[in-house]
Amino acid sequence: MSEERRLVVLRAIVQDYVSTSEPVASKALLERHRLGVSAATIRNDMAALEDAGLITAPHTSAGRVPTDAGYRLFVDRLGEIRPLTSAQRVAIARFLEGAVDLDDVVDRTVRLLSSLTQQVAMVQYPSLSRSRVQHIELVPVAAGRVMVVLILTTGRVEQRIIAVDRDLTSIEGASLLADIRARLNAEARDVPLVDVATRLVGLPEGLPEEDRELVRTIVDALAGALVEESEERVVLAGRSNLARFGRDFPLSIVPVLSALEEHVVLLRLFGSLAEEPDSGELAVTIGHENPHADLAETSVISAGYGAGDDVVGGLAVLGPTRMDYPRTMAAVRAVARYVSEMLAP
Repeated sequence: MSEERRLVVLRAIVQDYVSTSEPVASKALLERHRLGVSAATIRNDMAALEDAGLITAPHTSAGRVPTDAGYRLFVDRLGEIRPLTSAQRVAIARFLEGAVDLDDVVDRTVRLLSSLTQQVAMVQYPSLSRSRVQHIELVPVAAGRVMVVLILTTGRVEQRIIAVDRDLTSIEGASLLADIRARLNAEARDVPLVDVATRLVGLPEGLPEEDRELVRTIVDALAGALVEESEERVVLAGRSNLARFGRDFPLSIVPVLSALEEHVVLLRLFGSLAEEPDSGELAVTIGHENPHADLAETSVISAGYGAGDDVVGGLAVLGPTRMDYPRTMAAVRAVARYVSEMLAP
């Protein structure tokens, strides 16, 4: 019974500290929560929690604050994810449904997350290494010019206009492009992007000799699109929100801001998402659990998005360890699910 009561006390300390940003004393716990025990019992429970490394006394304060371990226990066992209200869900859906393309989806998502949580929001573009080809289209745009369009399962669209040595706007030219388009899609559709170039390299040899140079030009354009867009990208919003939590960064928020400027650091934050079993699965890293030393005073709540088990990218919220975990986790999970639904084929 004492163990269960101490967990209740820990939950109360976390909730009060997140709400007030002030160290929590036993007297305040008795006044704010119906714990049903004496002040002496609460002090004993707080002493036991401190001995277990779950709370600590900052400086000479009479109150206590949660440690990273205390927040971890709260998240794993005590923090119930509060569902969003119906009004919030409708607002999210309407805001994201207005997106016109993938860039707009990413931009709207990162701004929405930052607004919902009042923290730094990050959205990773769909990873090309986990993308597949949905369709390849060839469109004659003028005499001697063809638009090559690569459409991925993640909603990403790449276009290239190439110069060719013939006019393909005629009926004969349209028929030839239709045949090439069918061959390209037969080889590439639903193939992981990293394997597409290998699958297409031998395609010209299957056509009449007079058409091979045309097909090589088209295949080269597709390969070029893959190379140019191979870099992983992360978009941020809400960095100014960190200024509202100056007291949560005793030394300075400068190291945190510096870390957020390093692209490789952001990608490492999303590195474990590919290993998650389902899109929308939440991951929470607290304080010193973060892989970068400059983020040791922050917590990151992240989730993958994609179709079913196919996680193609991630989104996350970063803020101080004194974070409203249940509310933030609910927002991240909900937005990840909406993005997954939008990108579903």
